[in-house]
Amino acid sequence: MNSPAGAYLLDWEQAQIDEVVADIFGYHAVQLGMPELEGLRANRMPHQWLATSEPDSALPGKSLDFAAHSVALPFQADSLDLLLMPHSLELSLDAHTSLREAHRVLMPEGHLVITGLNPTSLWGWRHKRSQWYQKWGYRGLSAPPCDEMIAYWRLKDWLRLLGFEVKLSRFGCWRPAMDKAKWLQRWSWMDRLGAQWWPILGGAYVMVAVKKVHGGRMLGATWKQRRPQTKTAVGVAQRQIRPGEPNGLHRKNECESR
Repeated sequence: MNSPAGAYLLDWEQAQIDEVVADIFGYHAVQLGMPELEGLRANRMPHQWLATSEPDSALPGKSLDFAAHSVALPFQADSLDLLLMPHSLELSLDAHTSLREAHRVLMPEGHLVITGLNPTSLWGWRHKRSQWYQKWGYRGLSAPPCDEMIAYWRLKDWLRLLGFEVKLSRFGCWRPAMDKAKWLQRWSWMDRLGAQWWPILGGAYVMVAVKKVHGGRMLGATWKQRRPQTKTAVGVAQRQIRPGEPNGLHRKNECESR
């Protein structure tokens, strides 16, 4: 976040997060990762915590409450009202496990707020080029420290399978990720046109999802456990009688003849 592009991304995400968390109510809220972002400052929950998987990443004058990784959160099931994950999935050891863990710790109707970088954008193209250059031994092109960006529609499918309902999604940061501030400013016109002409090609997105419960049963349970199919009845119904094999009908006819 020390580069001009990083500051530009942080400003956009801060404005979006401030707006979406302001009207989320409850008692317990956690921000997981990215201490540069004050993700809970606009929220009014009485109990708020900042956690990260890297305790050394604390900023001057800003302390971390505890260390935790998104694949193993130190909370009981159904205990959080709000979980903020700014770029946590991109840096996770296993994004699927992190989402399942988020579903576990959130209360029914609890909110999950996620920010990520869009692979289908100029930022995604720069990240891909940086990976190619590093394989060739060139490290002069800066890029986010993640191995893979998660596409918006892919993440939306994962959330739906788990039992989340996506309430809000927004894209932003249409300017290319320039290393120099003056060049980043020259591309400012793209932000004015991006939302109107190519909204899904923004460099970053924010998504708000709600953990849903219908009919007293948690959605997403079938994704974790699938009941095995009963084969006994099907096997009996489809069983064919071989020639010469006795069966109930033959025995009945024999008794009647006697």
